[in-house]
Amino acid sequence: MSERARAVVCLSGGMDSCVCAALAARDYEVYAVHFGYGQRTEARELRSAEAVATLVGVKEFMHLKMDLFRRIGGSALTDPGIAVPQAPAEEAQIGTEIPVTYVPFRNAHFLSAAVSWAEVLGAKKVLIGAVEQDSSGYPDCRPAYYDAFNKLIEAGTKEGDIRVVTPLIAMRKSEIVRLGVELGAPFHVSWSCYSGEEKACGVCESCVLRLRAFREAGAADPIPYAAA
Repeated sequence: MSERARAVVCLSGGMDSCVCAALAARDYEVYAVHFGYGQRTEARELRSAEAVATLVGVKEFMHLKMDLFRRIGGSALTDPGIAVPQAPAEEAQIGTEIPVTYVPFRNAHFLSAAVSWAEVLGAKKVLIGAVEQDSSGYPDCRPAYYDAFNKLIEAGTKEGDIRVVTPLIAMRKSEIVRLGVELGAPFHVSWSCYSGEEKACGVCESCVLRLRAFREAGAADPIPYAAA
């Protein structure tokens, strides 16, 4: 058997990154990087990311901590002075405005670290589970953002041939759930809630989008909720 190509996966431990990791593990030797950046559910997300990595067969798991987002603030995920809001009563309103859970330019920092590691590993792909549809409307989850980032990689790395890949970006959340079921993605250890650590709150935008995705996919969400 020939040696499989290596790929780096940004693994948050959430629903989308769980499916992205399972998809990557099907095709590559996976090296997963998880970021602790002072988010409210940092410890819970780390447990989920580690569990996903183990269950999909990741070759190596790297946990990177960065303090700048907590110090900068400006996001409900990192600033204790900003409350995590409940999702709008009308689900169709989700994503119409950039919410206070947006962490300023976060994915640029994540991708920079992932690309640096990929360059050392000789990996030519960096996968991230960014999603544009059925999402909160974060600007760093749009296709144009990744097109621009790939131009930056081409100009700023030794060989210029590493590419960020976003296999889920054009999919509906329900389609992602169906793909995850098909791949056997370990949804039961994933975590998407912005505030809960023992039980998901069921009312933040991330929980509402996840619950709707499972409902529309005709599947049961296996994680516990305080309200749903």
